[in-house]
Amino acid sequence: MTGWKEADLVGPDGDDWRVPVSELAARQHRLGELLAEAGIPGAFIQHPVDLYYYAGGRQNASMYIPSLAAEEKRSILFVRRSLQRALFEGGGTDAPHEVVSFPRSAELVDTLRQRGVVSAPGLQYGEVPATFAQRFAHIFVELGTCPDVTRIIHSQREVKSQWEIEQMEAAADVQLRMFEAVEAVGGEGITELELVAAAEAVSRSEGFGGSVQMRRFPLQCDRGVIVTGRAGGIPSFFDSAVGGTGAHPLAGMGSGFHRIKPNEPVLVDLVHAHRGYIVDMTRMFVAGSLSDLWLQRLEDMVAVKDSVVDVLDRGDTCEAAWDEAYALAVELGYQDNLMGMNPDQSRFLGHSVGLQLDESPVVASGFDRPLPVGGAMAIEPKAVYEEGSIGSEDTWIRDEEGMRPVTAGGAWPWLTEW
Repeated sequence: MTGWKEADLVGPDGDDWRVPVSELAARQHRLGELLAEAGIPGAFIQHPVDLYYYAGGRQNASMYIPSLAAEEKRSILFVRRSLQRALFEGGGTDAPHEVVSFPRSAELVDTLRQRGVVSAPGLQYGEVPATFAQRFAHIFVELGTCPDVTRIIHSQREVKSQWEIEQMEAAADVQLRMFEAVEAVGGEGITELELVAAAEAVSRSEGFGGSVQMRRFPLQCDRGVIVTGRAGGIPSFFDSAVGGTGAHPLAGMGSGFHRIKPNEPVLVDLVHAHRGYIVDMTRMFVAGSLSDLWLQRLEDMVAVKDSVVDVLDRGDTCEAAWDEAYALAVELGYQDNLMGMNPDQSRFLGHSVGLQLDESPVVASGFDRPLPVGGAMAIEPKAVYEEGSIGSEDTWIRDEEGMRPVTAGGAWPWLTEW
């Protein structure tokens, strides 16, 4: 017996916020195709984000997904806890996968063999801790050597379904209200953290789960990066243009206790995630007005953004977008200030988003492939100086017709004056 009911697991107004069964089935089938193409018999999924992606929930579990070429055709979710919740979140009796209790480690291989598995499944070496992956590689050793399936899964998730895009569009609607909250409470004397709190209140009330998922170690990000004046020129551990002071050394990025001063740039970079799906957007604010110099810098960053969008829109590579936009930025005089101040500069102008903030591909050197149709990318050129930072950012989707903004686009001005 349990003290809860499935009817308790709902979104606002009793909405069913589970991932549709059709989505889960399509994702499992597509991974099976990709595994077959790679000659890998199956994948043993253990990363929490990917468990949500394939199984519909983030339980203490592991999921076996077979190659389409394998004898076993149905995926299996092995659950430590909570079995009942895992079954419900996967679609109940309509779930496209089997949901069972996690067997003892010594029985796991036999359990898979009983379902026709004869070869070692791939593991997510690039996602889970090394000791964790090694433990399961040892368990599966009698079936053979476990290959790495990290890149296969990442590549699949680069292309968003229509349902996923709809979640990002819903996130963007909430994000606009977050910026409206910043506009309503901001002004001279207000601290960065007070602005973040106003935006957070909107986000949390609309169902934000409390954390931004990151792919790259150390897996930390402050999603409300609001910096004013000189705080916008302070670098941090985080690989981004803008660091900020943070609240204290352990939270050493993002907003802190700096107060807004007249005529200083206030950079507002906000993330919202709806049912896990992330959008990212940056706009500028000022108490008073910005100088002509700062206005020119903003205009130039918008031009660099346009260059990135144009290259991706025509289907050229992310590396080509970096090369062309970086050349423009250097021509405009930003070589030492683009995406940070030399030597603390980030070497990218856009990052893909989805269930994680730092997905692939990236607008950077080395990404010699286009943003795929169905790809989602936050494009964010910024200029950083000792006296502050300035720039723009929107999240874009590439569809059959080209690039289109998911976040505000022209619906919110680049600069708002209090």
